[in-house]
Amino acid sequence: MSERRLISQGSVFEELIGYSRAVVDGDFIFVSGTTGFDYAAKTISDDVVEQCEQCFRNIEWALREANASLADVVRVTYIVPHVPDFEPCFPVLKKYLGSVRPAATMFSANLADPRMKIEIQVTARRH
Repeated sequence: MSERRLISQGSVFEELIGYSRAVVDGDFIFVSGTTGFDYAAKTISDDVVEQCEQCFRNIEWALREANASLADVVRVTYIVPHVPDFEPCFPVLKKYLGSVRPAATMFSANLADPRMKIEIQVTARRH
């Protein structure tokens, strides 16, 4: 039977809605849609690029908790409320996933909090 473990980061939404930052199922790690909130400081930047950087810091944290890293990412989904906000994030996306080159999808949709300018979800597989 494969390992199934829940990872929580302490987001208010995790408690309110009833979900986990990440779920480990065997060799797979499913990281929930992750926004630019700094959970330690309880803040979020107004800048989409800074939010994108924080998304990846949060994702890296979840992957470390699952004994994995960004190098293990096989799929990524980007969600932005405003399509023009996506292009300024390209250098950040390349910085974190450029050498990994996972399968990727981007779409535009409203997010749960109007302060959120980007949300990133990843699936990783430990080797």
